Amino acid sequence: MRLSILSSSAVCLYSDEVAVFDSSDTEQTSDLDTAHLLPMLETKLYKRRWLMLFVFSAYSMSNAFMWLQYSIISNIFMRFYSIDSLAIDWLSMIYFLTYIPLILPVMWLLDNRGMRDVVVVGSAFNCIGAWIKTSTADPKMFAMTFFGQFVCSVATVYILGIPSRLASLWFGQQEVSTACSIGVLGNQMGIAIGFLIPPILVPNVDDMNELAHHIRIMFYISAGVATLIFILVVIVFQEKPEIPPTQAQAQARNLSPDEYSYTASILRLLCNKPFMLLVVSYGLNVGCFYAVSTLLNRMIIEHYPGEEVNAGRIGLTIVIAGMVGSLICGIWLDKTKTYKQTTLAVYLLSLIGMLVYSFTLNLGHLWVVFLTAGVLGFFMTGYLPLGFEFAVELTYPESEGTSSGLLNCSAQIFGIIFTISQGKIIDKWGTLAGNIFLCIFLLIGTVMTGFIKSDLRRQKANLQAEVQTVSVSTSVCAT
Repeated sequence: MRLSILSSSAVCLYSDEVAVFDSSDTEQTSDLDTAHLLPMLETKLYKRRWLMLFVFSAYSMSNAFMWLQYSIISNIFMRFYSIDSLAIDWLSMIYFLTYIPLILPVMWLLDNRGMRDVVVVGSAFNCIGAWIKTSTADPKMFAMTFFGQFVCSVATVYILGIPSRLASLWFGQQEVSTACSIGVLGNQMGIAIGFLIPPILVPNVDDMNELAHHIRIMFYISAGVATLIFILVVIVFQEKPEIPPTQAQAQARNLSPDEYSYTASILRLLCNKPFMLLVVSYGLNVGCFYAVSTLLNRMIIEHYPGEEVNAGRIGLTIVIAGMVGSLICGIWLDKTKTYKQTTLAVYLLSLIGMLVYSFTLNLGHLWVVFLTAGVLGFFMTGYLPLGFEFAVELTYPESEGTSSGLLNCSAQIFGIIFTISQGKIIDKWGTLAGNIFLCIFLLIGTVMTGFIKSDLRRQKANLQAEVQTVSVSTSVCAT
């Protein structure tokens, strides 16, 4: 690792330009005064980082589309394959179930083999699963289409922990939260397309041969896109830049491999109380989002029969609003670094949005549903990158992939529980009772978020480097 060499005149000039820390920084600065100050290391931002982010987002988008391509037209696939609603729900929930046992080995792979290998293998699974499904546009092939969906679900394990890792390895201190938000946006864009396209490509027609033809077209389009993205990943995707983008990453690279233990890292995270509170609260919020997404078609069709296309458009509204929310939250975090305050505010507004959506769903006006669904999506989907970035702050210098993996594991567990439970409640008591069920857990998550201690370790590491620079500049100028 090369050290940045500053001439005395350049250091003096820098010291003249450094602003005095304001009162909000006083407590952090005092904590660092007695800390061991590390030398400033060379950092650099590469233009290639944006290409890396785009390719990963496209890969994540392709996989997320295939997650919802069944459930958003669940009534059509139930008739085509002659199956019940629970079987259709499992075509979505298999994504959650697969994640739980595979996340630990994939996190180990991410730490020991690197991000590129993980992304390439995941993209391969995504491509293979998509091609398996091209042969299943037949009423007798439900078992095979389920297997293809299972293979695609394995790819998800290789995706969900990457955004924060990619952002930390490639992006600067003032853009890392925005980059993480854009990485999450790829997944959200796939969900949006998964809501919008299947109802258009697969209309609710009576002729089974015509229906099979439409389903086949959808499957082949998915496979073609997944293949193109796999090729791009193999050609374009790199592990990390030659020179790190931030002081925090530069210091992390200086750690000897012998100093890092994957098992010890997991144990440290499990003993980190603020992080574990975030793990549970994140799982509650995202689990509710997964349940709403999976069961959206059933909720809309119950109150607005024959509106499959509008059900998809409502789902699209949820996700597009969430993408805007994600970007705004990411930019806000980069500007203010108010991780806990922002996370708590967005969580509370997600609860309010869910309550409004629940009590207006049955009013008989689709425009009201579009409006309330957009508000819900803005906050509930916008919460996703906030959880990732807050986790990285609370757990630095632990691997970003490990902390993100534990967050997502919690989300998958709650996603399965909430989807099955809400589905049963809807069948017995209706959509309002099912949505109130989710609101109760969002309230619990909001309270838990309020108890999280805001220990921003990554920010302290970068601030420590700035304090070191000021100290060096002052000493040089004094001489």
